[in-house]
Amino acid sequence: MFKFFENLIDPYKPYDLEETPPKKLWPFMRLYLRTFDRLFMVAGLFSIIVAAIEIFLIWYLGRIVTVLTQSSPKQFWNDYGTELIWVVIFILLVRPVLQIVDVLLLNNSLLPNVGTLVRYRAHRHVLRQSTSWFENDFAGRIANRIMQTPPAFGEVVFQIFDALTFSVAYLVGALLMLYGTDARLSVPLLIWFVFFAGLVVWTVKRVGPASKAASDARSQITGRVVDTYSNIHTAKIFDHDEGELAYAKEAIENGRKTFQKEMRIYTIMDFGMVVLNGLLIVGVVGWALWLWAAEVAPIGVVAAAAALTLRLNGMSGWIMWATTSFFRELGVVSEGMETIAHPIALKDRPNASSLDFQKGEIRMQGIRHHYGKGAGGLDDINLVIAPGEKIGLVGKSGAGKSTLIKLILRFFDPESGQILIDGQDISSVTQSSLRRNLAVVQQDSSLLHRSVLENIAFGQAAAADTQIKAAIENAKATEFIKDLKDQDGRSALDARVGERGVKLSGGQRQRISLARVFLKNAPILILDEATSALDSEVEAEIQNALYEHMEGKTVIAIAHRLSTIAKMDRIIVLDEGKIIEEGSHKELLELGGVYGRMWERQSGGFLDSLND
Repeated sequence: MFKFFENLIDPYKPYDLEETPPKKLWPFMRLYLRTFDRLFMVAGLFSIIVAAIEIFLIWYLGRIVTVLTQSSPKQFWNDYGTELIWVVIFILLVRPVLQIVDVLLLNNSLLPNVGTLVRYRAHRHVLRQSTSWFENDFAGRIANRIMQTPPAFGEVVFQIFDALTFSVAYLVGALLMLYGTDARLSVPLLIWFVFFAGLVVWTVKRVGPASKAASDARSQITGRVVDTYSNIHTAKIFDHDEGELAYAKEAIENGRKTFQKEMRIYTIMDFGMVVLNGLLIVGVVGWALWLWAAEVAPIGVVAAAAALTLRLNGMSGWIMWATTSFFRELGVVSEGMETIAHPIALKDRPNASSLDFQKGEIRMQGIRHHYGKGAGGLDDINLVIAPGEKIGLVGKSGAGKSTLIKLILRFFDPESGQILIDGQDISSVTQSSLRRNLAVVQQDSSLLHRSVLENIAFGQAAAADTQIKAAIENAKATEFIKDLKDQDGRSALDARVGERGVKLSGGQRQRISLARVFLKNAPILILDEATSALDSEVEAEIQNALYEHMEGKTVIAIAHRLSTIAKMDRIIVLDEGKIIEEGSHKELLELGGVYGRMWERQSGGFLDSLND
């Protein structure tokens, strides 16, 4: 039974990707929830049925009381015995079935699947964002919004069917019941409802913005705390515990103040509910007693009116809390939209084709990119890298080397100009097909908080064990991997490396990154200080393995140590975003220009602090 209801919706079923999600709340929620349309209709119907049963039971209680006062026991059983048996059967058999279906639809069909669908699709949307998008926000805040928005979606759906649909149906049924008994009895309930609705409107107008502010404050706290934890080594090295605590305290205090403002609204709401419910009980029951005393209504009306108002008295607080919870969670969703509804800035063109890799020629024509600032970056770069050619990139910090690499990887689109691979504009091919043909070793060898094997297999998920072993041997990582052991007893390839690979030394991280690239074996290789964290002896061994790996590939290498790129076919010298020199190592030394002066200033193979 559970599996039937749990599988009514597949939260992972294929759907059309949305490049620019709606910016308004309801269209945004509709985008995610339209999968549940039919299930919503069924859940709403059962919620109304359950409310109708509640009203029927109260009405029937009043009927029984009236009949009992007008009949002897024998006459009662003779006249109403069969009817009572059918009502008992309905209460014991039919009612539980209807209510359990209502609960199963909410608890097992909707709640688990709504949250799962929203979290999966939101995470997928965020993963499609460019690297620059992630660089402009806290990773902790992004993750917090991905985590708290789906439960808020689920709570909104739950309150719609568990509380709002039920309570509206209940109030309508109550009005009809009282009106059917005596039209005058519905007047106090209508008056109460008007004031109750006014209190609801007053509350939700304030609780939505207050909730959004509180949610944003919680995300800010998470962002700051995660930022500290992610950089705990820096905090400890600079003895900055107190400073980080103060940094977090500022956000925590802001969270406390926003939460206090939110809770003031609930306190005022509770006080208003107490006053209104007192008026409801006195108004409806008092009126019913007056009608009975005037011999206009039977005693059963008094009993039913009393039962109904006491039930509404208990329900009204729940309805109010459900309503405010509904709008509070809408505030959380609204805050989450700031991340989840952000349009995809860097996207594939419509009907983009896969890159048809042939020889590996890279051609840059009139490339300009200044990150929208008008300065920095690259300025009018024209460069052709022949298939299989090995290029070295050097230049001072800020010269544009990293920008050039990011443009080739299509982390950004150039503000003007084109980058072509084998004659194909990389902006017109899919990003995945482009990056499948590129392998990168970065200076910052950041690893995933997973096993050594999983980190290496990032290069090629379907690689055979022999391929992985060969990649590890080429990266000179076999010996240290054998000795690895984590705190949970996992060893060697199964050992976890910690967040960003913090459990390993810089050299160990870099060798795992190299093994990953060796395993990928892409035809275009980009090296950004690929051996900078290695000692000289290991570096010499890996350099030999790298040169073997470069055979037949187009290679672009950024280096601090000019000796590591001296054997390259051509060296490009960048300065202030422009190519100022190019040629072989020997040609550039003979030129005696910027490269020559860099070479002269090296001590032990390193550039001075003016160079990167």
